Amino acid sequence: MPPRKRMKFPGSHNFATVSAEPTPLRRAGQGHGAARGGRCHFDYTRALPMPPPDAAHLPAMTDEPTPSDAAGGAPALTVTDLHKRYGAVTAVDGVSFTVGRGEIVGLLGPNGAGKTTTINMILGLLEPSAGKVRIGSIDLRTHRAQALAHTNFAAVYSALPGNLTVRQNLRFFALLYDVTDFAARVAELIEEFDLATLRDSKCGLLSSGEQTRAALAKALLNRPQLLLLDEPTASLDPSAAQIVREKIKTLATTRRCGILWTSHNMQEVEAVCDRVLLLSHGRILLEGDPRSLARLHGAASLEELFIRVAREPLAARGGSSA
Repeated sequence: MPPRKRMKFPGSHNFATVSAEPTPLRRAGQGHGAARGGRCHFDYTRALPMPPPDAAHLPAMTDEPTPSDAAGGAPALTVTDLHKRYGAVTAVDGVSFTVGRGEIVGLLGPNGAGKTTTINMILGLLEPSAGKVRIGSIDLRTHRAQALAHTNFAAVYSALPGNLTVRQNLRFFALLYDVTDFAARVAELIEEFDLATLRDSKCGLLSSGEQTRAALAKALLNRPQLLLLDEPTASLDPSAAQIVREKIKTLATTRRCGILWTSHNMQEVEAVCDRVLLLSHGRILLEGDPRSLARLHGAASLEELFIRVAREPLAARGGSSA
């Protein structure tokens, strides 16, 4: 049996026991009672793809733009000719796109299209075989810690530690991100995401919608310039999903945060995204406004176009449409 580490959170008398042995993450929707029958073992390093290992040495997070961003007005994300190869298998094949400040871009494609691989390279989890990723004006390869300090991520499959309360989770990640005045920042996000009545509830006992709101609050602790959301509403009922979508749209509008969003819900994509990228076999086949892209390519709906690209990708490889 591996040794256990006991962690005390500042300002709290509650202790969390965390297993030192890596264990699989519990996906949202797989029985919220998992935490009731015993302790919830959690591997922080697998659940949190960023910040990088040297995060303790990152500069403090502030709302002030970096000098380069203020001067150049660079997009939130610039991906240039990105490739990822595993031997003879090419998972990502020359992908290039941008996400502007305040823009929500949908990254769409069937399973195995290369979406997760692309996201993992943007998060610095995978080393590209070729190509470049820039967060704002910062090159991810040469200044990894600085670039990822302006980035965050949330996904339905990357739940917060279930044996910690909402407030303990937010305080933990705020300290990990080296957020200045973290207590005030945690309080601010608890209020913003309507978590006040849940602040002392363990995350493993929350509903899917409540867990999603807590995860989004975590993802905004460091005031990211780029937010990556991997199917953030996948396990939510229509009412909870609508609330989350409105929160995310407000983030883009009011904070000028660039958002890269993956989803298989085409109606949601049309309602939320400013632009979509249709990915298949590691390549971007089509790009454009989700409300007009289908019509431009002779499809009755975005869902019909998605299915066509998924089943006959070569037939759609005619270039992009703005």
